[in-house]
Amino acid sequence: MRLLEGKNVIITGASRGIGKGIAEVFADHGANVAFTYSSSEGPALELEKELTSKGVKAKAYKSNAASYSESEILVAQVLEGFGGIDVLINNAGITKDNLLMRMREDDFDSVIETNLKSVFNMTKAVQRTLLKQRNGSIINMSSVVGVKGNAGQANYAASKAGMIGFTKSIALELGSRNIRCNAIAPGFIETEMTAKLDEKTVQGWRDAIPLKRGGSPEDIANACLFLASDLSAYITGQVLNVDGGMLT
Repeated sequence: MRLLEGKNVIITGASRGIGKGIAEVFADHGANVAFTYSSSEGPALELEKELTSKGVKAKAYKSNAASYSESEILVAQVLEGFGGIDVLINNAGITKDNLLMRMREDDFDSVIETNLKSVFNMTKAVQRTLLKQRNGSIINMSSVVGVKGNAGQANYAASKAGMIGFTKSIALELGSRNIRCNAIAPGFIETEMTAKLDEKTVQGWRDAIPLKRGGSPEDIANACLFLASDLSAYITGQVLNVDGGMLT
């Protein structure tokens, strides 16, 4: 059963990691996927080719979600190329970790702009389309760090916590038009970035998780699939922790 047959989806920041995993699972379930990248053109074009081979429409767009004007342009391009938008996944994000004592102002600002303001930009840009069709699902990629905080990540935690507040507010604003808005809070997810860490550190994190393993991009993608599909038609304003029990 293909849960997103013929649906048109925008995923920000999908050339690698969690975003790529979401794009692949969605294409397997029949969704047409428009996704963005910032600088990784090669991997983005490879992913576009991979998704197209699954029998769906797919296109990579170079776009900065932290820019409202670029977000508006992106949405217009997707509407022209795909004919509609049914699902928005705000996944673009960066980290610039440091203790507050050493954190520079621009390190705080850039994380807030990329992680949080991008959610405002993209949600506002697609809102008119979703309101007109009286249907849609918005999924914001938060983090367990946004739920509980983390030393050395004040900027990242603030951006992800802000995303949760935004999610709940938009769910209240748009629910009467059958537009749902939920957030996912991933825990320790093993991606290309974590592969660069030393094995001892990674194993220490795994040992602290009740399920005794790190998550995979597919674990997050499956949660997104649920929230994007009609299986979650009566769910909005929620934060789904996908963390192996880390916050239990």
